[in-house]
Amino acid sequence: MPTFVHTEKCDGCKDGEVTVCMYICPHDLMTLDPVRMKAFNQEPEQCWECQCCVKACPQQAIEVRAYQDIVPMGGAVIPLRTDNAIMWTIKFRDGALKRFKFPVRTTPVGSIDVYGGKPEPGDINSPNLFTETGKTLPTIS
Repeated sequence: MPTFVHTEKCDGCKDGEVTVCMYICPHDLMTLDPVRMKAFNQEPEQCWECQCCVKACPQQAIEVRAYQDIVPMGGAVIPLRTDNAIMWTIKFRDGALKRFKFPVRTTPVGSIDVYGGKPEPGDINSPNLFTETGKTLPTIS
């Protein structure tokens, strides 16, 4: 089932031009209604239920209604993501709740030097790859 936005919870990410769900959606399905300043899924039939927008939404305004074989009617699977963990709340039809918390990082936020130990960018017109500085590739005649 595709994502849907609870409009009473959505704040349009504080009136920004790009909402978190728009930024994170790998299929570019989420968009912002400029009149109401609420996000919505513009093509629900194209949604592949990756739950990226659900996990990233700061207001927890987006939900995916899972298929009945995963979550029976009336139940819900609700993720809550922080910098260090994700907690899944499973709500059963009878109202019972179970929570599962998993770490999402092994290092502190901001501690990774992505380009550490890599060479400086080279000539954009070179046939070499980023890490192949100093190598010369054979030319094809």
